[in-house]
Formats: sequence, C-alpha cells, structure tokens
Amino acid sequence: MNKQTLWRLLVIAAVVLICVISATPLNEKIHLGLDLQGGMHLIYEVDADKAVISSLDNLTEDLKKFLKNKKIGVSLISREAENIVVRLNGAVAQKAMDAIDDDYPILELTSQDLSRGEITYAYTPDHRSTIYKNAISQALETLRNRIDQFGVSEPTIQKEGENRILIQLPGIKDRKRAINLIGKTARLEFRMLDEDSDPSAAIRKGAPPGAQLLYEKQFDPVTKKVTGKIPYLVKKKVELTGGMLSNAEVRISQMNMPYVSIDFNKEGSRIFARLTTENVGKRMAIVLDDSVYSAPVIRERITGGSAMIEGSFSHEEARDLAIVLRAGSLPAPLIKLEERSVGPSLGHDSIKRGINSIIIGGIVVLVFMLVYYRLGGVIADIALGLNIVILAGALAYFGATLTLPGIAGIILTIGMAVDANVLVFERIREEIRNGKTIRSAVDSGFGKAFLTIIDANVTTLIAALVLFQFGTGPVKGFAITLTIGIVASLFTAIFVSRTLFSWYLGGRRVTELNI
Repeated sequence: MNKQTLWRLLVIAAVVLICVISATPLNEKIHLGLDLQGGMHLIYEVDADKAVISSLDNLTEDLKKFLKNKKIGVSLISREAENIVVRLNGAVAQKAMDAIDDDYPILELTSQDLSRGEITYAYTPDHRSTIYKNAISQALETLRNRIDQFGVSEPTIQKEGENRILIQLPGIKDRKRAINLIGKTARLEFRMLDEDSDPSAAIRKGAPPGAQLLYEKQFDPVTKKVTGKIPYLVKKKVELTGGMLSNAEVRISQMNMPYVSIDFNKEGSRIFARLTTENVGKRMAIVLDDSVYSAPVIRERITGGSAMIEGSFSHEEARDLAIVLRAGSLPAPLIKLEERSVGPSLGHDSIKRGINSIIIGGIVVLVFMLVYYRLGGVIADIALGLNIVILAGALAYFGATLTLPGIAGIILTIGMAVDANVLVFERIREEIRNGKTIRSAVDSGFGKAFLTIIDANVTTLIAALVLFQFGTGPVKGFAITLTIGIVASLFTAIFVSRTLFSWYLGGRRVTELNI
C-alpha cells in the first residue's frame, strides 16, 4: 500500500469517526418536524389596516400639540376612518395647511372647505404602504420572540403571501395556551381616570369627549371564570405605553399571589416619574388590550421606574403575560384563518413507515449491487453505508429538523449514492473490453466518469438549493436531506470508492477484476 492510499484511508476513517461522534445519540440531536412529532399548524392574517388607524390616532394627538405650539386656534381635530379632520377658524386655515405641509410630508391634503374651516388629511400612499409592510415585519419578529421564550423546539414562523404568517409548533401539548400567547395583542397603556364623570351615566348615555368606557374583569378565584365587570371612565390620552418597557417578570406578593413586575427604560422612567408627580392622589389605569387590569391611586412620586400589574393570575398566566410584554406588543391584531393539529400517533406511524421504507430500499439496493457487480458491489455497498453515516452525522451536527419529505430525501439519496458507482463500474467494464489492463481500466473508468458524475449531481444540487431557499416547512426538510445526501454521495463515489479500489489493487498482482 502506497502512502497516498494510506492517507486517503486515514481521511475516510476520520470523517466516519467525526460523523459517528456527531450523531451520538441520534435521537437527541435530530429534531422531528410537525408531520413526524405532531403539533399545531396555524395560519394568521395580520390586520395591518388597524396598524394604519393606530398610527393615525397617535398622529392626531401629535398634530394637536403641533398646532397649539404654532399658536393656531383649533376647534377640533379627530380621526375619521383613515383621515384626520381638522376644524378651525377659516382665517387661519391656510396658515395651518402651510405648517402641516412643511412639517408632515407623510400627509397629503385630501379635501378642504375653507368656508367651514375644515381640512382633511390622509397618509400618502407610500407612507401607508410603509406602515403596512412594517406591521407585517414587526408582527413576524414579535411572534418569533414570544414563541422562542415559550420554549417550542424548532418552530416554523414565516411570512406567506402579502399579509399572512404561517406558524408550525412541533410537539406542542397545551394548544389553548399557545393560541392565547400568539394571539394576544399585548398593547399595554397607562392612562389617567376621568374622575369628573360618572361611569354609570356613561354606560347609559355614552362616554364624554376625550374619555373611553373600559372594564376590569372580576374572576372567581377557584374556577377563574368571569363573575362580573367594573366600569371605568378612562381618558383617551395615553400617557405611557409598553413600548418603553425594559423588562417584565413574574414575582410573588406577600399574599402568595403572582403578579407581573415591569421596569421602564430610561425615557419611560422619566415619563412615569413626571406622571406620578403631577397626579398624586389621582387614579391611574393600567390597560392591557382595552381591559383595565388595575386602577391604583398614586400615593406618591415614583422615581424607580418600576410598576406592577396585578390580577387574578395563575402562575402560568402571569408567566405568559410577562413573555408577551417582554417580546413587545403586536402592531396589529391577528386574525386566525386556519388551525390544524397533527396527532403524535400519526407522526409515530409516519416514522415507522419511513424507517421501514429506508431499510427495505437499502436492502434491495445492497443485494442488487452485490449480485450484479460482485466485487464492485461490495465496494459500492461499503460506500453506501458510509453515505448514510455521513448523512446522519451532518443532520445531527446542524441540528436539522427531520420531516416526512426529509425521509423521502434520504431514500432518494440511497438510490443516488450507487448511481455514481454504476457509472464508474460500467466505464471500467468498457475499458476492460477494449483490452486495457486492470489498473489502467480502473484509472480510466474513474477519470472518464468524473465529469458525468459531477454534472449529474451538481444540477440536482442546484435544484435542491433552490427548494431550500424558496420552499417552506416539509419542502425545506426534503431539500436539506437531499443536499447533504448529494454532497455525501460525491465524497463516497469519487473519493471512497477510488480509495478502496486502490487499496485492493495495491501490493498484489491482479489479472482479472470480478466486476
């Protein structure tokens, strides 16, 4: 055996050893996809139009301050549908329009009635489109953060179409809890109560201007069912939002009840200190998704930048609330379009059938190669075994998710693994028939088949990479196993088989090759 063959054998041994170590234990390192493990398949639509409306509400408040600072008298500014209507004295209407045009290029004038002193604005199409796209992107990122903190292994969260999000949660058991965590908007607001008006009168006649009627739910401490609602008149002006939180975590009160402790960032702490200073003795409502969680009286100025959200929480509910607050609120509500559950029994059956198909397919290929190519079949079968070892090691190393189409990719790889060997063996046979010596025929067979093998496998590899880039879920699982399988096949067919032939022919006189 020459030095080159020895080094090649050592390289093969090292690759096999690395793959075996990487793949041990295999069941802990390869994650199962939704179709094999069971779980949830959800499709949501982001109601991005609500994000536009929410943005217009914030801009309406900003415009009030802006025109007030410009000393332009305004009788009313309100949002109507997706428009901002400004009502003022007709004499200052032009001054207001000039000021808005200069400072708010994101707005365009849609109508004006100077005789009535009314001007109407809407977002420009470009800015509306930007808000729409940002709402989808932010929703996608927020959901990723929530699900990552929830602890689901190998989830799939991706955009589908223009405003839809696909979510796959393998192995999820508490379906209701997962849906609540995903769908909660988690819009946290701090607002002052309107203590000059009567909530009972607002129930009958409607809330006065600048106020909103909200409710605090009361729960039975044992059954957790809603037993009643407490009405509150809350000012529409939002003093502070959850966007200024730096942390949220569950803590236990002296009464052994869980609550959510929240910490503000630097700007939020400053605003909260000012808010509590200016409103000592007044009540402030902590509002989450238009429900009042508590409305405590501000006893003193709070400078620590911390607050708490109390309620009839279980520890699990408090933990989930802390998760959504840390991950951030959704920019727009989610509309559930599709929900499917995959049972674990179906997944186990798929695994069993998939493994059986791999074993049966592998045995058929092994026997065929031994019968038809004899010595060449032995070498091809060894290469096939190494191919499967390399495939398992690579999947384990990258922590890949195995899906049912991924198993199909493995079965396809078994066939492709011997395909290159078949090309080489047929070329060797042809060279022997042409009168070449055994060594010369082997060298010529590998040399002439090389370009054909590369061409066939690289074109398939390109298709697999395209599937990986643009495919979703199970399709991507198929692309992963196919890609790794192709690379492994090239290594075993060109490098391993050639090395085994060199080892067999080296140091002995061979006059006939049983192939």
